[in-house]
Amino acid sequence: MAVCARRKAVVVDVGGVPVGGDHPIVVQSMTNTDTADVAGTVNQVMALAAAGSELVRVTVNTEHAAAAVPKIVETVRLFGSRVPIIGDFHYNGHILLKNIRSARAPWPSTASIPATRTSAARRTIISAP
Repeated sequence: MAVCARRKAVVVDVGGVPVGGDHPIVVQSMTNTDTADVAGTVNQVMALAAAGSELVRVTVNTEHAAAAVPKIVETVRLFGSRVPIIGDFHYNGHILLKNIRSARAPWPSTASIPATRTSAARRTIISAP
């Protein structure tokens, strides 16, 4: 089997998990629940972490989903999991963070990356501790 050289990347700390540089490749997963469903999303985050996911992404695409995120993070932490939870905001993340005060609390950092479909659209990724 051929071995490809890895591109050198800047190391980024995502909720305590180093990504990039000489660090091993990180396993990440994304939930497929309705993020507004706190219990369902918590169960899936916990199952993904137990299966070896080192980072877990959740969709934050509505006000209900944004309002649920603090409860999700708190509940996952109460169960003892420290897996970083990443909010995947689609197109309206800046509006949700502005309008839902409680949605801002669990996210210590933000970064915008271009969406894959159009150059005008942006997706904001925010990681929780």
